[in-house]
Amino acid sequence: QVQLVESGGGLVQPGGSLRLPCAGSGRTFTNILMGWFRQVPGREREFVASISWSGGSTYYADSIKGRFTISGDNDKNTVYLQMDSLLPEDTAVYYCAAGPGIWEYWGQGTQVTVSS
Repeated sequence: QVQLVESGGGLVQPGGSLRLPCAGSGRTFTNILMGWFRQVPGREREFVASISWSGGSTYYADSIKGRFTISGDNDKNTVYLQMDSLLPEDTAVYYCAAGPGIWEYWGQGTQVTVSS
């Protein structure tokens, strides 16, 4: 079993930055994929970014490529989503997810609001 806890959400002005940590616990984080998704009310949850815990390979959605960066700290079992140049359309609940090739575990989500 894996527990994921996100934090770092909040209100930020357009053009600003936020960093979202997601702390994992409950098992050894090897050969696992970790990622971030986001969801706006009334819309489907969408993929944002992922990172391979063993090899460090990263993948990004086109909508955030060049603005967001995913990274991981193996010692802390924590994955980060650095969000720069935020836009109002980035407003959503951001969820951390993990799994051995499929998204099996989910965090509770953290709200990010981009508004002036």
